[in-house]
Amino acid sequence: MAKTSQLARQKKREKLVAKFAAKRAALKAAGEFDALQKLPRNASPVRLKNRCTISGRSRGYLRAFGLSRIQFRELAREGKVPGVKKASW
Repeated sequence: MAKTSQLARQKKREKLVAKFAAKRAALKAAGEFDALQKLPRNASPVRLKNRCTISGRSRGYLRAFGLSRIQFRELAREGKVPGVKKASW
């Protein structure tokens, strides 16, 4: 499990990105780059990190499932991920 402080920081960034999304799009369309730079840094979607929805782990993230490799393996072994089964040969 990721540190709770990191998860809280990520949620704060997600809120800021959502809050300033419309304003950021309007400024980009108008080409006002000076005004864009005055927005908070954490309002940029680039600063968001992909994290596992269960554990919050940031490394080994599988984008197609939204899970870390560890959680994916556990859920796949239990048969809880549709369309995925353990290969055996």
